Amino acid sequence: MTKTDANQMWGGRFAEGPDAIMEAINASIGFDRRLAAQDIEGSRAHAAMLSAQGIVTDKDAEAIREGLLTILSEIDSGEFQFSAALEDIHMNVESRLTQLVGAAAGRLHTARSRNDQVALDFRMWVRDQADAAMAGLKSLIHALLTQAEAGADWVMPGFTHLQTAQPVTWGHHMMAYVEMFSRDHSRFADARRRMNECPLGAAALAGTSFPIDRDATAQALGFDRPTANSLDSVSDRDFALEFLAAASICAMHLSRFAEELVIWSSAQFRFVRLSDRFSTGSSIMPQKKNPDAAELIRAKIGRIFGANVALMTVMKGLPLAYSKDMQEDKEQVFDAADNLMLALAAMDGMVRDMEANRDALAAAAGSGFSTATDLADWLVRVLGLPFREAHHVTGALVARAEQRDCDLPDLTLEEMQAVHPQITEAVFGVLGVQNSVASRMSYGGTAPQRVREQVAAWTERLSTL
Repeated sequence: MTKTDANQMWGGRFAEGPDAIMEAINASIGFDRRLAAQDIEGSRAHAAMLSAQGIVTDKDAEAIREGLLTILSEIDSGEFQFSAALEDIHMNVESRLTQLVGAAAGRLHTARSRNDQVALDFRMWVRDQADAAMAGLKSLIHALLTQAEAGADWVMPGFTHLQTAQPVTWGHHMMAYVEMFSRDHSRFADARRRMNECPLGAAALAGTSFPIDRDATAQALGFDRPTANSLDSVSDRDFALEFLAAASICAMHLSRFAEELVIWSSAQFRFVRLSDRFSTGSSIMPQKKNPDAAELIRAKIGRIFGANVALMTVMKGLPLAYSKDMQEDKEQVFDAADNLMLALAAMDGMVRDMEANRDALAAAAGSGFSTATDLADWLVRVLGLPFREAHHVTGALVARAEQRDCDLPDLTLEEMQAVHPQITEAVFGVLGVQNSVASRMSYGGTAPQRVREQVAAWTERLSTL
């Protein structure tokens, strides 16, 4: 194909083909070939509509349909020859269609432009990725519910500032991530509802004079409705930005959980054992079992955040309607979607395989004066002390325990009464971690009963997501 031949798809205004450098910077086929299935599906719907409206003949529409199916088969089998000279997936498909069906192929582009075509293809692809993300999140939530149900009454330390704060249950901790990832699911679902409008028929920017039926193509392609403004239709990339925003928040949640798994699986914590399937060894230290999957999940957020910022930067200064800058919208989204799905799958696998070390969790739950708040609450509830005074008394008892290098339950009654004479033997009933977690019966609390209620509620709710 000569340079002159290469530009035949986009018209006779140009006497010469593009320079090699221009061809290199202009071509997007290296990455937008990923839109092939969506491009062909959209073209088939467009051809059917053109036929139904009498804009092209049934014969031509049928030839186009058969040709497109052949092209899809060639792409799926790896036989299709992509050409950088033809710039993008749209022109590659159209060129091959011309080879297959002749002049009829030239009628397919009636009443549309590459502007609304790419807006359609990309929107459909992102919609598919939102569906995939929601499915991945649903599976991860199910794995977390299984862990939560098994450990609804297993005590462990709850942390603030990574310092022991109060005892909680393993189930309660798992359910915290259920809440996080359920919000991620709802963000993808919300973004999907908003993006589910069809831009096909907006043409280059102003619509078309042909009597097209945009409702028909929207319905055929699974959209709720056609977009309402042709200028916005071809220039909008909010659907991709919303996907990246939801992906960024989801990746942040995955990274937080991954960080905990890195910490928990260390020899210093021993809270969990990660399976061999999601760990690696060391080339020099034979004793090592590294949580590499968790660490890589933790790192993925950089790529996903970067994609979000990159696309925001591409779009921030563009006047209406379409500008070639928008060709740079896809690679970031492709990369972010790939890495999000990989991170979700890896986290799902780790959660399903990991084994909590119940003994290590319980031992840590009682350390670090974790029941100090229970003691302060007891002083308020039983002795009637103002909370600030109870806080002061408890702090003095913690200081005494530190001096003795023991925990609060190891102090004698006499030592406690030396700090506040009204303390009675009954105080020891609130200093055990099991009693502590059992007492947290407020809605959303860590009490095993509340955890089991939340697991049951979420198990039922999961079937509706």
